[in-house]
Amino acid sequence: MLGKKNMRQAVLLFLVILSIGIFFLTYNFIIMVVHYRDSAPRKWPSSENPSHLLIDPVIEMPEHAKRPKNQRLLFHVALTATAAPYSKWQCRIMYYWYKKRKDLPGSEMGKFTRILHSGNPDNLMDEIPTVVVDPLPEGLDRGYVVLNRPWAFVQWLDKVKIEEEYVLMAEPDHIFLNPLPNLVHEGYPAAFPFFYIKPSENVKIIRKFFPEEMGPITSIDPIGNSPVIIKKDLLEKIAPTWMNVSLKMKNDPETDNTFGWVLEMYAYAVASALHGVQHILYRDFMLQPPWDLETRNKFILHYTYGCDYNMKGELIYGKIGEWRFDKRSYLDGPPPQNLSLPPPGVPESVVTLVKMVNEATANIPNWDTAQK
Repeated sequence: MLGKKNMRQAVLLFLVILSIGIFFLTYNFIIMVVHYRDSAPRKWPSSENPSHLLIDPVIEMPEHAKRPKNQRLLFHVALTATAAPYSKWQCRIMYYWYKKRKDLPGSEMGKFTRILHSGNPDNLMDEIPTVVVDPLPEGLDRGYVVLNRPWAFVQWLDKVKIEEEYVLMAEPDHIFLNPLPNLVHEGYPAAFPFFYIKPSENVKIIRKFFPEEMGPITSIDPIGNSPVIIKKDLLEKIAPTWMNVSLKMKNDPETDNTFGWVLEMYAYAVASALHGVQHILYRDFMLQPPWDLETRNKFILHYTYGCDYNMKGELIYGKIGEWRFDKRSYLDGPPPQNLSLPPPGVPESVVTLVKMVNEATANIPNWDTAQK
């Protein structure tokens, strides 16, 4: 009898200990989640998989910033461009797809402007709505042409009355895959997070332009200026700072050597933080083949990287493939119509890119001549 009594007491003690253990595990998990949400209140899971709250780096929409249902917030589509043939053919494709998507259900795209920072009109003025602005004074960009981008926005915002309250900063090598809604929520512009913009890994350099008294390095978002949808009045404040920070970074040899071709992107991120502006980071905003494989639920296709494959459909990066599409192959003139489709096995994103380029080039008048 004593043995059974001791056994019951041991079982009871085990159950009590187990219950206490489960309680503390549950409590600690709840505390962890609450702490995570409090310390990172802008974390927003991807629309593709909302269950990834604790691991998805995409940013949450603040509750107080949700807009009323059925309220449409149109944004003006603006891209900076040069008069070079390389820029012209990309702008024509981009504008073609803007017109195809603009009036579809779900779109909040407003009017369109190509901000041409050549200082002179070109032969696309009648085809694409264009505002001509001045380039930086000769030699100031030191061969880094995108340094003209912030200066172009400063001039455009000062020169033109923009009807829409919001602006999408886009680039010529963007293709609208789907109708684009306004991803902005009051006080929080929307941006795409770039994996290679890493302020926390460049603290020494960043602190030259974002001193400690301005806040932690984490205040600087891992973004560039494009794609970004932002309230017009915020952009008017940020653009001059963005221009000045870009020039300062370019004139600092250490910064120039470290940031290289993404220097102007870092400058926008720093300028935004200097004004206390942080962005909702939306990963579905854009995809970039060949690294992103599918176009489902994405809005913009950015064809900045070369796509090189062998005839087995295998990616051969860093080499010229048996099949390739690289925008840099067409620096002096447009790609031909009816490009060959990639071989079987190539990701859907690359196939979609080529099909969309082919559709545009087949339907844009005077395709082979207007970019000259």
